[in-house]
Amino acid sequence: MDGERCGKGRSRFTQVAVAHPSTIAPMRISWTYAFIDRPREAFDAACDFWTAVTDTRLSELRGEHDEFVTLLPDDADACLKVQAVGPGSGGAHIDFCVDDVPEFAATAVRLGAGVVADLGSLVVLRSPGGQLFCADPWRGQSSRPGVVRGSRLDQVCLDVPAPAFDREVSFWSALLDGWESRPGSRAEFHVVEPPPGLPVRLLLQRLDEKRPASAHLDLACADVPATRARHEELGAAFVAAFPGWTVMRDPAGGTYCLTARDPATGGLRG
Repeated sequence: MDGERCGKGRSRFTQVAVAHPSTIAPMRISWTYAFIDRPREAFDAACDFWTAVTDTRLSELRGEHDEFVTLLPDDADACLKVQAVGPGSGGAHIDFCVDDVPEFAATAVRLGAGVVADLGSLVVLRSPGGQLFCADPWRGQSSRPGVVRGSRLDQVCLDVPAPAFDREVSFWSALLDGWESRPGSRAEFHVVEPPPGLPVRLLLQRLDEKRPASAHLDLACADVPATRARHEELGAAFVAAFPGWTVMRDPAGGTYCLTARDPATGGLRG
């Protein structure tokens, strides 16, 4: 995709108290996680593929039904997790790690988000356009994993139906303090880029077709054909090619994109 190119939670739903707007100050995002959401029946296949692609190893399983696992790099802090979800092809979502989860959630609600679940230390939210995301505590993460064989999984692309696009751009631009919000290289893209050091950025893609909001993963690739060949060796399948990006399907059935961007910076290759 452009270069720039959640269901999580138990059945306990509560409302987060919303502070008066004048009491809410923008909050710094200290770390980010990209979640790879895949169907339960394909969870193992997803874990095998994405650990190979990102040169990571699996943590211990977590959750009431062993539905969560972290992809652990060597000599850096993790920024990728896999979640087993219900039927379907899955997708992706992003977690924001902050010092004050209730305050961040209150800010999101004031800007138009809805609360899906309040699990205490973690709050699941839905953007005005229907994108799920989470807020959880920052635990000191600061060391970003490096580039792996010429590529880096560094972007969650929000696939937004056209009627909701402008509202989504406004929401994410206001919520993510200190992130640079700017139009992408094509009219249908908008980039929300974090400060240096944070591992995952956002791209919003305007869709012409009517469908529910969704999200997918993007990798920045120094050599898209070479990365595609390696991914196919690991079990991925080619879906389609466009100028600047190639759409792939992983062995768990989820689609993602290989993008012609600099893996070190995330920017378009000049």
